[in-house]
Amino acid sequence: MNSTRMADTGETTTSSFEVPASGTSRMTWDYDITDERLMALYQRGKDRQWDATSRIPWHLEVDRANPLGQSEELLPIHGSRDWQRFHHDRRFVADVFLHTTAWQFSQFLHGEQGALVCASRIVETVPGMEAKFYASTQVVDEARHLEAYSRFVNDKLGLMYPVNPALRTLLGQTLADSRWDIPYLGMQVLIEGLALAAFGLLRDATVHTAPLPHALLAYVMQDEARHVAFGRLALKELYADLSDAERKSREEFVIEGSHLLFQRFRGDEMWDALGLDTADCVASADRSPSMRAYRKLLFSRIVPALRDIGLWSDRVAREYEKLGVLEWAKEDLDSLMRRDEDVARAAERQQRELAVRHAQVAETLAMGSPEAGDATTTS
Repeated sequence: MNSTRMADTGETTTSSFEVPASGTSRMTWDYDITDERLMALYQRGKDRQWDATSRIPWHLEVDRANPLGQSEELLPIHGSRDWQRFHHDRRFVADVFLHTTAWQFSQFLHGEQGALVCASRIVETVPGMEAKFYASTQVVDEARHLEAYSRFVNDKLGLMYPVNPALRTLLGQTLADSRWDIPYLGMQVLIEGLALAAFGLLRDATVHTAPLPHALLAYVMQDEARHVAFGRLALKELYADLSDAERKSREEFVIEGSHLLFQRFRGDEMWDALGLDTADCVASADRSPSMRAYRKLLFSRIVPALRDIGLWSDRVAREYEKLGVLEWAKEDLDSLMRRDEDVARAAERQQRELAVRHAQVAETLAMGSPEAGDATTTS
């Protein structure tokens, strides 16, 4: 029986989210392969499939009183009036740790479902066969991520939050647009780009403190690196030939979406669910040095990706300057992606080594058991 409880945010929520479909389904009878880069990405997508049931160490326990093993100073409301009043109560601190983690991973979960639908839409609407090939592997990737995050939230945390309003709005805008490139831009560049940075920050923070979430994030990020690369390859050539009007409309989409994503990590609904002073908690989070650094880092993948696909105009740069994330325009996205894959491979090696050691311990224990001694005597 699923014992997961839904956080009470004080809002009326529904169990479904419907966006009227628009756009053109495209098939092509031209099967000549001309884009070897996309086909190489397709091959990589096939080669690096993994099973969420067997790859992730689900047998490991997760401490619900601090699921990620974080220090209290990293909590966004650290220093708020409510924190000063209640932080000596260990139950209060445990609740804050659980709710902040549940909120983060619930949004990851909802975002992965959006990515699943967007990837399916890309298969349907993209004109090139090579892109259809690759996008089909991403559909499988996103289903696996959805499965893994759902299991983590349900089985390990036991607490789920509804989809954040800002994320829901951006998903709706991305899916409702009839232009075939917008699911790429909204999902592969903006939503996936921000998620990739968020996953990376938590992955690196949990390497020594929370092995199960660390492995989950590392494996998901290996896939996400391919997804962002797919968006870059597909959009770079298209956007080189945009008219001024077409470019302006996509810049407007990027600017509005980026502001929505920036708001997404305020987490107002967490403080409502905890019964705290929401306004004070939000103000404290805005002042928090760790939260400011976190928000800036969240755009470390989006900004260089926009520059790479040709949507980095003076207008877009000014908006990112207002958000305080302009510094990422000089970042090398390819080196970040390579590091994501390296960390995933390291996590996989660690899991294999642990499995070997566990097998050796079991074998040693079996050799010393009474049954083993009886068998030796008999022989």
